[in-house]
Amino acid sequence: MKLNSTTLRRWSRVLHREVSYFFAGMVLIYALSGIALNHRGSFNPNYSVEQQTLVVSAPLPVKGDFSRDQAIDLLRKSGVELDYVKHYFPNDHSLKIFLKGGSSMVVDTRSGEAVVETLTRRYVWSALTKLHYNPGSWWTWFSDIFAIGLICITLTGIIIVKGPKGLWGRGGVELAAGILIPLLFLFL
Repeated sequence: MKLNSTTLRRWSRVLHREVSYFFAGMVLIYALSGIALNHRGSFNPNYSVEQQTLVVSAPLPVKGDFSRDQAIDLLRKSGVELDYVKHYFPNDHSLKIFLKGGSSMVVDTRSGEAVVETLTRRYVWSALTKLHYNPGSWWTWFSDIFAIGLICITLTGIIIVKGPKGLWGRGGVELAAGILIPLLFLFL
């Protein structure tokens, strides 16, 4: 079989299409989780964080004289339905009670003002973003195969189109821009 430009383009089109379909799901997962990770300052992909302010009624706790049972009673009286884990006094005028699941309640013992921070796990987002942190050696192998697949998709995509819209025309200009723009961000 003679390999000419027409045959090369035909096989590139087939390979490009099949590998693209195979890895399309991973491209979407990486794109979505990448957006979530890029915006970690304004969006926590692992947890939804809600804060509620309330006023705790007297008697207010005193540092050094406050037991586990009193902390549980304070939670109950405040209407906080989360399970107690432990507590401590970060300073003379605040009490922090840790709750199950990473939630907490901080009480200002002078004013009685309390802030309850409730964490709710975002199962889908946290699972997707976990893939960016390489969860195991099996994932290293799969992501290497994925990277090779992306290289294959890119190279076959470059040679599919010929003429003024291909690599030696507008496609080449777009390819150069796609390489230069990330490099500019690295060096600026």
